[in-house]
Amino acid sequence: MEYSVTEEGGFKYIETKGGTQNLLLLHGLFGALSNFSGILQHFGQRYNVIVPMLPIFDMPFRKLSVSGLVDHVAAFVEKKGYTKVHLLGNSLGGHISLLYALAHPERIASITLTGSSGLFESAMGSTFPKRGDYDYIKKKAEDTFYDPATATKDLVDEIFNTVNDRNKAIRVVATAKSAIRHNLRERLHTITAPTLLIWGKDDQVTPAFVGEEFHERIKNSRLFMLEKCGHAPMMEHPGVFNAHLETFLKEVVG
Repeated sequence: MEYSVTEEGGFKYIETKGGTQNLLLLHGLFGALSNFSGILQHFGQRYNVIVPMLPIFDMPFRKLSVSGLVDHVAAFVEKKGYTKVHLLGNSLGGHISLLYALAHPERIASITLTGSSGLFESAMGSTFPKRGDYDYIKKKAEDTFYDPATATKDLVDEIFNTVNDRNKAIRVVATAKSAIRHNLRERLHTITAPTLLIWGKDDQVTPAFVGEEFHERIKNSRLFMLEKCGHAPMMEHPGVFNAHLETFLKEVVG
């Protein structure tokens, strides 16, 4: 089933309206709706699955930071009137999920993190030394996954066009630097919400030890390591990912 993007009140988002439980998905720095297609298809008719578009390329530059993106999510949740949300974040989206949960614990039903930043990440770096080099960007995109074929031409083209747009490239670097400054190591012990960690054992961006440290520092958490899997488990192993998520959500809701 295809879902259209709604634009209202300064927000762009998808909302499936398939149930009373709100499952809010937050994408990464180079994330797109296609990253979450498997989750939307599996859960969209039984949960109210919501995917807000993070305004990395639209918000005023002076406000562009991880904190600014958390404020955007908070304003969105407030406007939509969601009392409780099950948060799910990949990469930067996981980082934003954690910061939102720390600021608004009363709104959190559960947290799911996959390849989340917040402790350590090794991605494009703080600059783009070969912005015009398509093969370089293609290799970087392929390195995100265990199976390089997961980095489709459309995905590589989208990243290449982003980093070769000077305004977008500056925004990507600024957001990445802001994420590094917002290390959560000393705050994670205060999170009490049920937390599911699904990690790729071959993740080169947020390696397996990062998932293990999140598990150690978040008290009420469980960790699943997926074999032959990189930075986006919901894309590389959607069936296994959705099975773990479904079991977790049923337990939390029950």
